[in-house]
Amino acid sequence: MKKIFYSILIPVLLLGTASCESFLDEENKSGLTSEAYYKTAEGAESLVNSLYTPMRFWYGKENGIALTETGTDIFTRGNGMENPPVALYNSDLSGANAPISFYWTRFYSAVNACNAAVKRIPESALAENLKTTRLAEARFLRAFYLWHIVETWGGVHLTTEESIGLVTTANRTSVEEFYKLIFEDLQFAVDNLAPTSPQYGRVTKPAAEAFMARMYLYRKNYPEAARLSKKVISDYSFSLVPNYANLWSISNVKNSEIVWHVNFTADLILNREFDGPTARTDDDILLRDGGNNTHLFFLMTYDQVAGMQRDMRYGRPFARFMPTAHLLDLFDETKDARFDATFETVWYSNKPGKYKKVLSNGTEVDVTFAAGDTAIYATKYVVPNTRKDAKKYTIIDRSRTYNVNAGDAPVVRDRYMSLKKFLEPNRLTISQQQGQRDAFVIRLAEMYLIAAEAEMMQGNTGEAVTYMNAVRRRAALPGKQADMEITPEQLNIDFILDERAREFAGEQQRWFDLKRTDKLIERVKKFNPDAAPNIQPFHVLRPIPQSQLDAVSNPGDFKQNEGYF
Repeated sequence: MKKIFYSILIPVLLLGTASCESFLDEENKSGLTSEAYYKTAEGAESLVNSLYTPMRFWYGKENGIALTETGTDIFTRGNGMENPPVALYNSDLSGANAPISFYWTRFYSAVNACNAAVKRIPESALAENLKTTRLAEARFLRAFYLWHIVETWGGVHLTTEESIGLVTTANRTSVEEFYKLIFEDLQFAVDNLAPTSPQYGRVTKPAAEAFMARMYLYRKNYPEAARLSKKVISDYSFSLVPNYANLWSISNVKNSEIVWHVNFTADLILNREFDGPTARTDDDILLRDGGNNTHLFFLMTYDQVAGMQRDMRYGRPFARFMPTAHLLDLFDETKDARFDATFETVWYSNKPGKYKKVLSNGTEVDVTFAAGDTAIYATKYVVPNTRKDAKKYTIIDRSRTYNVNAGDAPVVRDRYMSLKKFLEPNRLTISQQQGQRDAFVIRLAEMYLIAAEAEMMQGNTGEAVTYMNAVRRRAALPGKQADMEITPEQLNIDFILDERAREFAGEQQRWFDLKRTDKLIERVKKFNPDAAPNIQPFHVLRPIPQSQLDAVSNPGDFKQNEGYF
């Protein structure tokens, strides 16, 4: 499936991409047209396969993660972050923001490709039963991309028609109309997809049901969200991985908990993406890195600390994103195994030798590390200077990273507790950026938490706690299962958001979760000192790219989102 999905994207992007004149004027020497090609079985298959590729622009990529995890209550910018405005909500967050423009273009290109598939599959030479399946895949993926658009920008442009050539008018379609189409597409997918697929990575019926459950939760249709999430839990062979840490083992990526994922490949030749005629690398190649790069972004610069150098075990540290102190405080590590499974707290020396250590009073002393000695210890607690001075290793405590006297605002952005669950220790070299880890889009744990939230919102807190405690028992340290259980009196929307943070930190859901629960402004102001001074109610939407606004011929009908310029 991985080879199939990386094979052909070019024909799709040509359908709706307006680009440089020289590109459009190239002569078609083969005589092959999209009209003719997509009528063949091969062409129709390649069209549907290519619809999966745009997910790799979002999942496992720096700016996709930045737009979903930073600027929330649980992550802020590290010293290496390349797009700080989305983390800070400052005046630089505008229609000129390049990554936001990038995703506007990619998501609309993806929707246009889906529209093309929906139109062309019925006219293709595919077998009738296969037509229905491929059409269901295309409609699921259209719903998936439309959801990203409407939740990111609100009621913007919507069309189900395939655009060929330049389109200069844009409409404003309500959020309700977006979701009407999303649910129609998902219902078609649910009705026509099989429970499993022989090709790993294709959308299946339970994946469509699970995503539909998520959509019902977003639209506050709690009975349907509860029904579908419970159906995914009970009707298929999915199960929670007994040990949370094993979810993230690179040798266990294909596991019983994954309902749907974005698949990547270890093949560095196949692990590339066509990105349209205007995207060129330094070597003038029309390709982008197609790997899962998540392993790079949550790591502090441990390789700049005495006794350490970069290696495969601890990863290549880009220091793009760092946890807020609030995220660390959400875990009770005395009973919740997710803390140690999620964060790196100890680094062992991989560069033995003699080093200088500066004590708290400014005095320098010599320290020597043997291979395997503790070189760095990170903790969310404040450690007295006397203890720090007494140890030869570096202690990164709360007061080293955060200002404990000023709301835990970051003091430094290159020394912090690293998120480790996305590490890729099987890369070929320590410098390799491309990762092969599949990105988990929907896990069974989410279905349990959707069921818990949906039942709670209907007043059924007893049943809600049953589903919540299933996730919490799985997360418990050995012998601590009973301690992890909660009572109905403890359950509220803030507890659910806290639990989702513990369970899904870094998995590209947080910004959307806070927005849908009307908690984005409140929790950022309370728990994110970087963004708290700047965030405003209008920040529940992103700015429409200025390039889009400049290009439309009906600017009076299609204006910038409120609050932006």
